[in-house]
Amino acid sequence: MGSTQKVADAALHPSSFIIHPFPCLSQNLASLPGLPAPAAGRHDHGVLAQIRSATVQGVEASPVEVEVDSSFATTAIVIVGLPDAAVKESRDRVLTAVTNSGFKFPMGRTTINLAPADSRKEGPSFDLPIGVGILTATDQIEPRSLEEYLMVGELALTGALRPVRGVLPIALHARASGCRGILVPRDNAAEAAVVAGLDVIPVQNLREAAHFLEGILEIEPVRVDVDALFALPPSEDVDLADVRGQESVKRALEIAAAGGHNLLLIGPPGTGKSMLARRLATILPPLTLEEALETTQIHSICGQLPPGRPLVTLRPFRSPHHTASDAGLLGGSMNPTPGEISLAHHGVLFLDELPEFRRSVLETMRQPLEEGRVTISRAAGTMTFPSQFMLVAAMNPTPDGKMPSESRSSPREIQNYLGRISGPLLDRIDLHVQVPPVKFADLSRAAPGEASAAVRCRVIAARERQRRRFAGHRISCNARMGPRELKQHVALDAATVALLGHAVSDMHLSARAHDRILKVARTIADLAGRDAVAQEDVLEAVGYRSLDRELWT
Repeated sequence: MGSTQKVADAALHPSSFIIHPFPCLSQNLASLPGLPAPAAGRHDHGVLAQIRSATVQGVEASPVEVEVDSSFATTAIVIVGLPDAAVKESRDRVLTAVTNSGFKFPMGRTTINLAPADSRKEGPSFDLPIGVGILTATDQIEPRSLEEYLMVGELALTGALRPVRGVLPIALHARASGCRGILVPRDNAAEAAVVAGLDVIPVQNLREAAHFLEGILEIEPVRVDVDALFALPPSEDVDLADVRGQESVKRALEIAAAGGHNLLLIGPPGTGKSMLARRLATILPPLTLEEALETTQIHSICGQLPPGRPLVTLRPFRSPHHTASDAGLLGGSMNPTPGEISLAHHGVLFLDELPEFRRSVLETMRQPLEEGRVTISRAAGTMTFPSQFMLVAAMNPTPDGKMPSESRSSPREIQNYLGRISGPLLDRIDLHVQVPPVKFADLSRAAPGEASAAVRCRVIAARERQRRRFAGHRISCNARMGPRELKQHVALDAATVALLGHAVSDMHLSARAHDRILKVARTIADLAGRDAVAQEDVLEAVGYRSLDRELWT
């Protein structure tokens, strides 16, 4: 049988036919104004096409090259390179999008390789590069600058592009790898455009992408004013001035914010613990651009970016329910993804009703609290996610919510309730603060308390002192100091050393609690504008460690 007859038989093979789901839609797309119809007379057999793309692993993007080859054979589409289910399904999705965009169905055997072949590819973001690769390999388009652009996007059956997750880390990778620009769905364009020095091309459908690459259609790159994004007002209108009374607790909040310290609020129900915790974010210093990019990457990967905010410019406040699982809090599942503690990166993680969380869940937080990152190992691989957050926890002193002296719970019930929180976890919380019931005089007072803006100014001044102190080191605040920094920046006189020694001995504090006291004392001195840590600073810091020992012992 001759080669002509073989080609004819291949064309008549049942697998070479596809039922066109939108016959009229294809014609409508072909007649869009400004977009010329695809060229006629091109062959179904072409050469190898290579398209630049990327995938997200952890919080970083890694390169993926989409190679498409079309050859004469029985019509078949094969995707190789460790694709997951979503990538395998892209075969039918992309082929339907190609035909509904006015292009020809690829005849013969089309092989799609996602390189490198030893790393798993996940998600629908390879639809666009696969579609462009098929059109290039079958000689339906002739791209002029294919190697200069990286592209990602999910295709609808109509050929329209849908947004995908993780565009910001992919855009950062594109700039680092020397790409001129990146093709993304229009809804992802603002997110990618926060990366300076990269042409972000917003495309609405497959035909628009194809004609842009051919030079037939010009698309203006998207530009974003990052300074304007930082000037956007917060979505929640909360202020520390809303809280009546509780001046001692507000002081503790200010110290925690100034030094990045973890905080535990203990008090009966209705004393304002949750209200105070939610206002902590309003007195924290603003995010730097570097911190904002790190935080946005995590939120982008999880699909948590709020509408109209392509960049996270406000410190996150995460408040998971006490029924949260290990995977929900730390991250995980079959393919490791960030959890709540990573979504709180550079922000606040608020755990209300702390003893109600499963003890196993709380114990898994010990490593992230100490190291500022969480490492998750699964069969699919090991991922490390950043988790430099402030832990703010709230709890009742007894099971019935009353102080021990007024509680009807038995001593054993109280100890069992408090015993749900381990000593090692308590040692990692710098400030333990009692939240007493609010007095009626404070509730009926007409004058508001001090506003968040005023407290924030003092916090920013203290953080600026720390920034200068730790210049050249990867330490952002006092809470992140190690033993070497403590020895260098917290020098105590002999009398203060003796006082601290008595406190540690009498309260049975651990070495970790001792270091936490020194860190808090350093922050108190920073708020007062002092270079040296005074005895009064240490005394106040010790006071924030006494309450938990009263209750737990």
